[in-house]
Amino acid sequence: MTVAAPEHLAEQNRVQDREQPREQHVRRRELAAFLRSRRERVTPEQVGLPRGTRRRTPGLRREEVAQLSAVGVTWYTWIEQARATHVSAQVLDAVARALLMDPAERAHLFALAGTVDPRTEAECPVVSTSARKIVERLAPYPASLQNARYDVLAANRPYAQLFGDLADLPPADRNCLWLLATSERWKRDFLDRDEMLRDLIAKYRAAMAEHVAEPVWKQHRDRLLAASEEFRELWERHEVAPMSPHVKRYRHPVVGLVRLEHRTMWLAPQSPAHRVVAYVPADEETEERLERLAELPDE
Repeated sequence: MTVAAPEHLAEQNRVQDREQPREQHVRRRELAAFLRSRRERVTPEQVGLPRGTRRRTPGLRREEVAQLSAVGVTWYTWIEQARATHVSAQVLDAVARALLMDPAERAHLFALAGTVDPRTEAECPVVSTSARKIVERLAPYPASLQNARYDVLAANRPYAQLFGDLADLPPADRNCLWLLATSERWKRDFLDRDEMLRDLIAKYRAAMAEHVAEPVWKQHRDRLLAASEEFRELWERHEVAPMSPHVKRYRHPVVGLVRLEHRTMWLAPQSPAHRVVAYVPADEETEERLERLAELPDE
């Protein structure tokens, strides 16, 4: 039996249907304006073209951008006139290179077009001094700086003492999901490791929904699929989970059992988004043991 939608829901659907083309039109206009501003900024000399004596257009002409991008002049003109309904990632990539866009401009270009950037390289792993200071100042609590893929970009001394010094590992292995799936130390010392792995894979799948077409995410997932049968089995369950605080148990060979609650603070809302993950004592006994851990010499 078919149940008719309430009138207010039907009206809401009609409003959404009208707003969607409107939003797309706004995006096309913003994209067009952005491309024009970038084109007018680039001089012919910067891209190896002769200036000539009769040039009136500031920067490059449309046909010159089309030539440099190997795109049809008519098609590029339509993009700048906000007439192109969809612009492929390949065209955007070529235009971004032709207009000498820096990483921030390139990211803005693809965001306006609503298209995933096809570049295969990972984002720059450079960590700001201020972000490092935040992580370091959280001692004696373990803390790390991570990206959305759970790569550990920086960590403080208590983190290294409790979980191992990730600086000794290859960059590709400095990832919480990779270590939880493959590290013998993490399998031994993380007392809730099986539950943590299942939960982290579910969170990773939820996060990957926003990056499913990005090569670096797919490469990371495929590496895990190839390395861990356990990861493959859990991945096939298609479970998803939100970010939420958890109390987990860890065993240190000197100070003993510690119970920590994970607390997350995002430092940037846009890509590449980094977050500080702090491991806060869940009880007074853990607080005392972390203080003892801080007094121990490095391994």
